[in-house]
Amino acid sequence: MSGGMDLNVRPPIDAGKDWALLRLARASCDGGTLPLRALSSEVIIAEAAAGRVFQVSYHRDFKPWRLAYGGPCGVARSFAAADWTVIAGDFADPSHLLLHTCDTGGASSGSPLLLESPDGIAVVGINVGTYVQSKVLMEDGRISKRFAAAEVANTAVNSTAFAGKLATFRRAVILASADEIRALQMALKQRALYPGTIDGAYGAALRSAIEAYEGAQDLPVTGLATRALLQRLQGPPLQQP
Repeated sequence: MSGGMDLNVRPPIDAGKDWALLRLARASCDGGTLPLRALSSEVIIAEAAAGRVFQVSYHRDFKPWRLAYGGPCGVARSFAAADWTVIAGDFADPSHLLLHTCDTGGASSGSPLLLESPDGIAVVGINVGTYVQSKVLMEDGRISKRFAAAEVANTAVNSTAFAGKLATFRRAVILASADEIRALQMALKQRALYPGTIDGAYGAALRSAIEAYEGAQDLPVTGLATRALLQRLQGPPLQQP
């Protein structure tokens, strides 16, 4: 399950959709997992102000590999280098965006933002990159000079973007063969929902068609190519009123 299939690094930036869910054949950690908490950005900002938000990462920028820690760190809307009214205009969907000052070094995308609470440590966001603003000097409609880019803050996706989809994703039986995907594409094309080619590949056009069908049928909108969806589409046609 993907948040977005295209990533823009120039406005409008799709950082809030820079995530994907996947299922592993076996657990990656024998010791268990950290719980996920879906909190509003305002609550996370308040928790950060109280010194309860931090970041950990474990990546190959460090040789030998070791766990890196950053925090307690700030989470905010506006920063000294840019106000939220300006920042929000640079992002395609800022509703699930967390701007933070957690820093464990380069190549830490995918590492969690963690909240320490009386109930234990939980994941409240996933780090995805760094937000910078570039300034240029224009003369006669052309760029005559570029200034050094100013780093505003690091960016993360709030767990609210995907927390509600986890249960559905865990239960779903995903179509595993190109023939099944082709059958799904054909069924959606027959309903004038899928405009693409019948190629047996799951892409953005197919996901949009699935979402359109789910929305029209008052189903949870997931965009997933599942066996249950294919069976529903291949079932007896609905009676027209």
